[in-house]
Order: sequence, then C-alpha cells, then structure tokens
Amino acid sequence: MAQPTAEEKLWLALSQVPRGHVIAYGALASLAGLPGRARWAGRALSTLPADTRLPWHRVINAGMRISFAPGSPAFERQKQKLEAEGVTVSGNGRVHAPRFGADFTSQDFRKATPDD
Repeated sequence: MAQPTAEEKLWLALSQVPRGHVIAYGALASLAGLPGRARWAGRALSTLPADTRLPWHRVINAGMRISFAPGSPAFERQKQKLEAEGVTVSGNGRVHAPRFGADFTSQDFRKATPDD
C-alpha cells in the first residue's frame, strides 16, 4: 500500500477543521504530521483549484489574520466565506473565531481574543 503524499496528508488535516473555526498554517502542517512546514502548507494550499470543496478559507496566519492583502479579491473571497460560517473578520483581516486547538488529540478548541 502506498504511503500518502505530503499534500494528501495536508488535505486530510484540512478536511478536519470544523465549520466556524480557523487554524494557522503551521498548526495545519503539524496536524498533518509535517511540523515546521507552515510556508510549504501555504504554497500547497495556493495550488488548490478555485472550485475545491476543501475549506481552505479556514486557514489563516499565526497572527490570527487573513494573509491576503486587505481589499484584494482573494482577501474579500476568504472574508466572505468565513463570515458565512459565522466568523467575525475586521476590516484589516483580523479573525475572531475559535482556533482548531493546539492539542489535536483532545480536540481542545481555544477562543481567540479580540485585540484590535
């Protein structure tokens, strides 16, 4: 039996992020068994087709912000998708939502603290 590729591991991890929650690139990579590969995870996500059913929009940067430039079409698309799930996103891209927790085995969800 063939081992899953790194991308397949990432897609599987991404599919586990619940609606209305977010995860940072690095945490997603760690969840996929690929710790320390946050930038790689971001590049891999950028290769997804526009019509993907994977919840790419739930992935944000470690600063709890959308990584796209505010006001850009990509920023607006991600913001709209997050808001459709009940997530609050401020004009500068700060996301106020539960994070898919650091302790993945116990499904520990931690609340993000609004600070802007």
